Amino acid sequence: MAKTNQILRGSSCWLLWLVLAIVPRTYGATGAGTQTLTATINPIGSISVPGSTNLTTSMTTFQPFTGALVLSYRARTTPAGAGTITMTVTSDFTPAGGPSAASGDLTYVCSGATLGTACSGTQKASPTTQTPVVALPASSCTGGGGACSTPDPNSVNLIFNLTDSPAYGTGSYSAKVTFTISST
Repeated sequence: MAKTNQILRGSSCWLLWLVLAIVPRTYGATGAGTQTLTATINPIGSISVPGSTNLTTSMTTFQPFTGALVLSYRARTTPAGAGTITMTVTSDFTPAGGPSAASGDLTYVCSGATLGTACSGTQKASPTTQTPVVALPASSCTGGGGACSTPDPNSVNLIFNLTDSPAYGTGSYSAKVTFTISST
């Protein structure tokens, strides 16, 4: 009987160690941490234009050359701010002997702005002054609906007119214009 108790006692110790190894240890500890998340949302502005626009005429003598351009843009302005899209002739028509934006030969009209207000009336393109294309109001933004405009991107249409004078020599003339967006 002593051997049986010894075997059972030895088995009981083994069983006790097995149970202790399987039972998860639970210690009473809980932790918590807090973090402050900060985001600064700034005014934004971006524009996209086609690489080039051809100005054409109806071949009637000395009628203006015309061409259309759709300018795409995205914007967000602050509640106290506003924004603008402007245009400048950064390289006047070349070669010499043809039309000149500096002489007032290039004009344009704006229409159909999907965010903000398109320029009003006929504008003279200038190599020295930024001329208006779109005025953006305070608290305006592109896309998303609600307080923002639904279209994404927004767009505005421009129609260019270039004087065709008998004083111009024949040939191909080109100029570069730069559009600038500003948001505050």
